[in-house]
Amino acid sequence: MLKIIFGEVEHGVYHPPTYFDNRYEDQWITHPLTVEMIRDIDKSEVVGTHLIESPVLGPISTKEISGGVKTLILMAFDKSGRIFNASACGDNCAKWIVRLGKQDDLTINLHHVMNFSSVPEFEAVIVNTGVVVHSYREYLEEAIKIKER
Repeated sequence: MLKIIFGEVEHGVYHPPTYFDNRYEDQWITHPLTVEMIRDIDKSEVVGTHLIESPVLGPISTKEISGGVKTLILMAFDKSGRIFNASACGDNCAKWIVRLGKQDDLTINLHHVMNFSSVPEFEAVIVNTGVVVHSYREYLEEAIKIKER
């Protein structure tokens, strides 16, 4: 299940792209899930472990993919128990965060109210309040309560 913590998190990874650059494993890059995420978010194709073909930038290294995709890859494959700052992702990553949370327990950290409105089946635990939300509207209501504190 997806769990969301708003605000600071002790031992959380505030800048996941830097963490990714120093911790990713080659096999993560060619995994079908990663290939799909890179194709969707960055509109790029994985050629190999160290080569991505971008329609905008041309051939790029794995370290040059977007911060959002790097964060998603960490959420999917890093089993260190770290909590990643999903505010490093754009709203175009929201559906992937929800999907990853359905596949496995996933706790993320947010410093803004991410737009999950495009995700039809949204469910998450807002850790700050302990409330389970079942829709984007309920999520917004809980986020507002936290921001008002």
